[in-house]
Amino acid sequence: RTELGVDRPLPVQYLLYLKRLVRGDLGRSLFTNRTVAADLLQKFPNTLKLAVAAVLFASVCGIALGVLSAVRRGTVWDRVAAFISIGGISLPVFWLGLTLMLVFALHFRWLPPSGMGESAAYLVLPAITLGTYSMAYIARITRTSMMESLSQPYIVTARAKGLSEPVVVLKHALKNSLIPIVTLIGLDLGSYLNGAVLTETIFGWDGLGRFALDGIMKRDYPVIMGVVLFGAVVFVTMNLLVDISYHYLDPRVRVRAER
Repeated sequence: RTELGVDRPLPVQYLLYLKRLVRGDLGRSLFTNRTVAADLLQKFPNTLKLAVAAVLFASVCGIALGVLSAVRRGTVWDRVAAFISIGGISLPVFWLGLTLMLVFALHFRWLPPSGMGESAAYLVLPAITLGTYSMAYIARITRTSMMESLSQPYIVTARAKGLSEPVVVLKHALKNSLIPIVTLIGLDLGSYLNGAVLTETIFGWDGLGRFALDGIMKRDYPVIMGVVLFGAVVFVTMNLLVDISYHYLDPRVRVRAER
C-alpha cells in the first residue's frame, strides 16, 4: 500500500498521478512490474500494423463497392453491393474470424490460422476480420455521397464537354464525395489504433487490445488506465488529422477558411 501510494488521501493520490503523468510515467503493472509505458510502446507497432492493413482493405473494397453501386444504381450490381454491405454490418466479428480461420487456414491451408510472423500472410485473416465492418459502412457512405455528387450540375457539364465516364466518375464525382468517406475512415483508424480486443484475442495478435483484455481479466489497474489514456490521445489526434485533411481535399473548405 505504501509503495503504490494508496495509503494516502484520494486528492493526494490524484495529484501524484498527474505529476507522474506529466513525466510520461503511467505506472507499473501489478503483475509483471514492467512500466506500462514500455509495454504500450512495445505493443503499439503490432496494433498499428494490423489497423493500417484493416483500413486499407476496408477503404479499397468499400470505396470500390460504393462507386459501383452508385454508378449501377438499380441494377444487379447495386443489389449485390447492398447484400455485401448488409452482411458485413450484420456479421459478428468473433463469428467471422473463426469462420475465416476454419475455411482458409484449416480447410484449404492457404493462410496461417493465428499468431504473428514476419510473413504478410499472418496479417490477411485478422485484417479482413477487423476491416469487414468498416468496409460495409464505407460502401454505404460512398454510395450515398456519390449519388448526391452525380446529381450535381457540374457532372452534367463534365459529360457535356465529352469527358469519358471514368473521368467523370473518379475525377469529378468521387473527388467531391471524399469528405464523409475520409471522416469515416479516420474515425475507424483511430478506433482500431486503440486495439481490436476480439480480433487480437481470436488470432493471438500481441497488440493493445489483447494487452487491455489481459489487464482487465487480472484487474491490473495501471495497465487499464494506461491503455485507456493512450487510446484517448490517439483518437483525438486522429480526429485532428482528419479535420486538417479537409483543407487539402476540398477547395471550398480553403475558401471558407480564407474568408
